[in-house]
Amino acid sequence: MLEKSITEIHEALKSGSTTSKELIIESIKKSHEVQDKYNAFVTICDEAKETEVTEELVSGIPFGVKDNYSTKDVLTTGSSNALKNYVPIYTATVVENLFNKGAVMVNKTVLDEFAMGGTGTTGHTGAVLNPWDRTRMCAGSSAGSACAVASGVYPYALGSDTGDSIRKPAAYCGIVGYKPTYGMLSRYGLFPFASSLDHAGVLTRSVEDAAIVVDAMKGIDSNDMTSWDSSEIKLSSSLTDSVQNKKLFYIKELCDINNYTNPSEELKTHLKNFHDTLNLCRDLGMEVCEESVDQKILNAIDSVYTVISCAEATSNLSNLTGIIFGPRSDAQNVQDMMREHRTKGFSPLIKRRLVIGSYVLQSENQDRYFRNAQKLRRLIVNIMKDFFAKYDGLILPVGDGPAPLINDANDKLDLKMSALNSHLDIGNFGGFPSITIPNGFVNGLPVGINITGNCYKDANVLSIAYSLESKMSFKGQIAKERM
Repeated sequence: MLEKSITEIHEALKSGSTTSKELIIESIKKSHEVQDKYNAFVTICDEAKETEVTEELVSGIPFGVKDNYSTKDVLTTGSSNALKNYVPIYTATVVENLFNKGAVMVNKTVLDEFAMGGTGTTGHTGAVLNPWDRTRMCAGSSAGSACAVASGVYPYALGSDTGDSIRKPAAYCGIVGYKPTYGMLSRYGLFPFASSLDHAGVLTRSVEDAAIVVDAMKGIDSNDMTSWDSSEIKLSSSLTDSVQNKKLFYIKELCDINNYTNPSEELKTHLKNFHDTLNLCRDLGMEVCEESVDQKILNAIDSVYTVISCAEATSNLSNLTGIIFGPRSDAQNVQDMMREHRTKGFSPLIKRRLVIGSYVLQSENQDRYFRNAQKLRRLIVNIMKDFFAKYDGLILPVGDGPAPLINDANDKLDLKMSALNSHLDIGNFGGFPSITIPNGFVNGLPVGINITGNCYKDANVLSIAYSLESKMSFKGQIAKERM
């Protein structure tokens, strides 16, 4: 039953053909099976209780929560040893909104430590394995959520997205990942990484389910000054597959195979799938145009993200001293306590990012690095805003192919390939609504496409994705592990 859509499960609950208790038992059983195979969870809530089934579509249905959302009286670690025993005294607003509508949390999912990674391998409980192929990564940081939804543990799970942390795991796991316009979902209770880039969001197996869940979570929140009143926006009821006369654009420099030196067969197939989907867009009545962006600007996206996110992370994680939160050391003075806590509590990845953040924020370095990154961010956002004045959305392939091997160490720097892998950051730079949907397979592994639109145009972006999904055969797919 949990492999069905939210609407189908809700209808089964209303008809009495299943119960909330039965769904919870099934979801917890699947959670343990998936944990044994893929290591997707920090905590499984074996004592989760059924709720009343109401007219709310999410009522009585299990779901998962990424372990950087505060959940009262439930372990919330951020997948870090620095908070390995932390139990919050309050619940994040978006989670509370789901609870108030009768949704049932059955587990907390693994992430890259404090959401600062793109592989799903740096959480303190170990790497999350891809349910299509255990030698592959899920991407990150919302790796556990993507793995669980793709495995059929429940129809949706919460994620967070600072650069691509919902949308790339969705692509690598063959599901849907949606981050709404910045501020549509409250971030109160979501551990901050880079506050100007962080978005709450959801992973599902269909566009409609993504709309339903965000409808249930959104709303202005007095605890989050960046949230705004979206009560007039009804995402699920606004979905339409009538997209004639919509206009999309793609970036030539990212999508032309001739722009890459010695492209792999996987990249060739991935881009062919993408161009086939562009033709499908045209068949649906949409206009699709090619636009050009200076390659130097595209190559700078990843650096801009690194500088700004690390700078903000340095500030946001400054409260993790081992005194207020987390395990406290036996050192004899405050300085030694802090040093020991951060040395033992943080992984090498986090330490590197905090060093970068501290360096770019030093007064002698701010102009060269931090302020230049801010200027480039604004330049990139302005370029996109100009495009969005003419187009309904930007459509691009996600990454350079299917999920990489977990043990694939490739230190070769290819700026053009870096731009293809980092363009999703643009959605965070501008706070734009952005959704990834499955776009077929390469060598038996799923790949995705992404659609990004102008701020507050979420309904438009979702309808474009919904219309494409309706003409494809990947909606609702469950991972089938390659042997």
